[in-house]
Amino acid sequence: MTMRIIERVLLTLCFTVVMLLPLGIASAGHLEDILARGTIRIGTTGDYIPMSYRNLETGKYEGIDAEISKLIAESLGVKIEYVPTTWPTLAADTQADKFDIALCGISRNFNREKIMAMSDAYGEGMFGKTILCRQKDAKRFKSLSDIDKPDVRVMINPGGTNEKFAHANLKHVQLIVHNENADIPRQIAEGKADIMITETVEAAHYVRSDKRLAAPLINEPFTRHSCGILMAKGDQEWLNYINFVLAELRMDGTMKTLENKYLK
Repeated sequence: MTMRIIERVLLTLCFTVVMLLPLGIASAGHLEDILARGTIRIGTTGDYIPMSYRNLETGKYEGIDAEISKLIAESLGVKIEYVPTTWPTLAADTQADKFDIALCGISRNFNREKIMAMSDAYGEGMFGKTILCRQKDAKRFKSLSDIDKPDVRVMINPGGTNEKFAHANLKHVQLIVHNENADIPRQIAEGKADIMITETVEAAHYVRSDKRLAAPLINEPFTRHSCGILMAKGDQEWLNYINFVLAELRMDGTMKTLENKYLK
């Protein structure tokens, strides 16, 4: 009988010790995993110019987020493994740990922060919802009320904040969902829709690259926000490391250089 009691006490003590072990000892986090395998898995939609987009000619990813990704990888001494994702599946893929971080112009907002972890901000004050339309319609659309009419066709990509903004603010328009975000500007230019809901930095790029397009409200965006690096909850050490890298990039002027290159 006494032996059984002793066995139970020993088992209880062992269980207690295991439970009290630091999480870093009990199981390796993202930082340890990345260093061990020599690669960092980066999730991207690859469809958001000038943030992170895949150059179809070279097959390489370009944009400010692609450059930040390279700098993070260099700080770790590892290579990048890009993991394709989509805006509709971004949250689920992040929570399923399909990649270590996601960078593709991801807006910081409360909904994402509630279920995932987001880094400190970058591009503060440079992002906001606006519209892209044909140059000949620039004077037609001066406010949301000018847009929110039954005869206006608004094209959006699914799953992201563009779609959420459209559903929340445009109750009377004809909403058209188009799966390829990078193709929507061409659709607008060719008259297959009237308006694209997008970000100020993306609208500015397409206005520069296609004379048929205009962004008449770009200096008065409907919202303002910043971007962040997305990851699964529960790994504070990894979040701290990413925030440390961003702080270093801000301190040495690298981030300002990148923001001036891509976002202005």
